[in-house]
Amino acid sequence: MLNKTYPYYLANVAVAANTDLEVTDKFSGEVATRVAMADAAAIDKAIGYAVEAMPAMRAFPPFKRQAVLEHCVKRFRERYDELALALCIEAGKPINDSRGEVTRLIDTFKVAAEESVRIDGEIINLEISPRAKGYHGYIKRVPIGPCSFISPFNFPLNLTAHKVAPGIAAGVPFVLKPASRTPVGALIMGEILAETDLPKGAFSILPAHRDGADLFTTDERFKLLSFTGSPAVGWELKKKAGKKKVVLELGGNAAAIVDGDQGEKLDYVVDRLAFGAFYQSGQSCIGVQRILVHAKIYDALREKLIAKTRSLVMGDPKDEKTFVGPMISESESKRLAGWMDSAVQAGAKIVAGGKVDGAMFEATLLEGVKRDTDLYRKEAFGPVAILERFDDFDAALATVNDSDFGLQAGVFTDSLAHAHRAWDVLDVGGVVINDVPSFRVDNMPYGGVKDSGLGREGVRYAIEDMTEMRLMVMRETW
Repeated sequence: MLNKTYPYYLANVAVAANTDLEVTDKFSGEVATRVAMADAAAIDKAIGYAVEAMPAMRAFPPFKRQAVLEHCVKRFRERYDELALALCIEAGKPINDSRGEVTRLIDTFKVAAEESVRIDGEIINLEISPRAKGYHGYIKRVPIGPCSFISPFNFPLNLTAHKVAPGIAAGVPFVLKPASRTPVGALIMGEILAETDLPKGAFSILPAHRDGADLFTTDERFKLLSFTGSPAVGWELKKKAGKKKVVLELGGNAAAIVDGDQGEKLDYVVDRLAFGAFYQSGQSCIGVQRILVHAKIYDALREKLIAKTRSLVMGDPKDEKTFVGPMISESESKRLAGWMDSAVQAGAKIVAGGKVDGAMFEATLLEGVKRDTDLYRKEAFGPVAILERFDDFDAALATVNDSDFGLQAGVFTDSLAHAHRAWDVLDVGGVVINDVPSFRVDNMPYGGVKDSGLGREGVRYAIEDMTEMRLMVMRETW
């Protein structure tokens, strides 16, 4: 079970300032633990400490950064079950998904440990004309400066890791605001980081309410803001961020195209579609929301997917058999139910699921959803998927692109030409061939276009954002 209380971390040190933040068990609704909440004064101090830590972090050599990250990997493995249970309780994530996320947490820190000692520069040939004869150019990457990290509730371990691990590898001090609904995993991470010899002020982890955390965005002492969360909040933060670099990993209404050549592989496709649409109650920015199926196999796939959707077990996330747990809150469940009801009133048909009880939202499949409804246009962020048929592959690509979002898309096809056509045409950050858009490995570049964000995560690519190029020009003789 969770501890009764958790401190926050200010300049590497645990501070039991208060127990103001109640963290609930998302299945029972009961208070599971209480967490220290940072006020504006604490956040201001943390930023000051991060600024003061910058010289020490610049001098903290790569092999020591690697040792910190390797220590984290070791301790995460030792505390694997504790981390998984904490995630299951505070996020309502089924225990099997929770274990998978702890595994990804470990993977992300492992990759960061490897990358920390290969942040290389380059040599530039400057002798492009007679006036540059004897001049040589050298580039190295240096830490950008203190960074502000804001992480979301849906992957409170792994999406936090995608900021913290590359931050340590890059040598930047940071102040992290974990989601107030799911702060425990980040605070356990802070406890483990506090065991290392990171310079004082290298990290602070401060739960705070959104309306009291403006300094994470507006303070000019930060040189980078990395935010993962909703598009509405992310783009508003960018407006307020001032001169600092901003990286945004936002939402989507991801689509999967199933081409007409999948007959013998239909069971595999259905299993992957059901996973992509309904794992962790659909609360993933790359969860499958729109499923476009070729008319040739539409009826067969529809029948199998309905049966698969109805077979998914909904219930207590601590139960090993549970696949669909609670949504993060009853208010989110009500919001999605309202969108579903509006779509039905506009002519859509629920072919599987549709029952809602508090935060519990049954895995739901619809067809005939009008393209101007909220359920189609916006990010559902819940266990709801939409089926539609197509006859022409290029028309299906156009339908996928008819969206304000562009994070990832999946295409099931045996046609190499169709795979490359999708890669060329789809206006998204990533195209996944023969799997769902929900697929992600933690070293790959990950991010979107349009309303889905700005910049890329993935350890090496995050390190690039957290460092700057510094040029030295040397004249050979003078």
